[in-house]
Amino acid sequence: MIKGLSITPPLLGRIAIGKVVEKNGRRLPEKDDAFTITTQVQQQGEWMLHPLHLEIQQQQGTQKLRSIPVTLLFNDPELNLRADYSAFDRETGRPLCVGNGETAKRLTKEGYQSVPCPGPQLCPFGQEARCKPYGRLNVQVEGQEDPLGSFLFRTTGYNSIRTLTARLRYWNALSQGFAKYLPLSLKLRAKSTTQSHRAPIYYVDLTLREGVDKDEALGQAQQEGKLHQAEDQALEVAARLGLANGPFEETEEEAEAVAEEFFPEGGMDRVA
Repeated sequence: MIKGLSITPPLLGRIAIGKVVEKNGRRLPEKDDAFTITTQVQQQGEWMLHPLHLEIQQQQGTQKLRSIPVTLLFNDPELNLRADYSAFDRETGRPLCVGNGETAKRLTKEGYQSVPCPGPQLCPFGQEARCKPYGRLNVQVEGQEDPLGSFLFRTTGYNSIRTLTARLRYWNALSQGFAKYLPLSLKLRAKSTTQSHRAPIYYVDLTLREGVDKDEALGQAQQEGKLHQAEDQALEVAARLGLANGPFEETEEEAEAVAEEFFPEGGMDRVA
């Protein structure tokens, strides 16, 4: 295995709640009130819709996709959702510093160094580099054919990161460690705050699908999970080793798009 290269879950596409648009000669993120499932291909600066987006839209009979039927790739919540404090170079798109609130890996002239991480508000470097929370959630969308592929949802929103972290931990606890066998839905929710001037801001939640009985779903997940426990544990060991193989999860080619979408100069976050 090539050292220094983080091995992330294989991707089939992206899940987004907005897009990057051009305004006055600048490309800036624009909020949306619905999910978009895209491929990994761009045409004329826009991500192409994935066929599953239209399929789910037709099944739900709606123009705005506010719920996506999903399952988890792993049982371990921290493998499904990786969240940290991140700072990016807005000119090159390269990750500069990634921390967890205690320690961080920072790119310096001497290479990668381990430094204390007090969080963005208490870190002079973080304030200058506009460091903020950054989460990556991998899920499998109902209808996909690849058993090991996934779709990636990225967010820098406190509410999405906090809600998804809680839900993943709770569902894993209730299922006795077999959350990947639960029929779940990504749901878009809205809230208003004083910071949003009472305008709605959107964040992502993870719930059981509508019409599913909780006790029945948990029982089936436990039964299914026990049958595949050994292979699931082996898969998670491989995933942890792959993610730990590099200092940063994003490659340089991915980081440029991430910085444009989530870390724009003078821009605002798209979702809460």
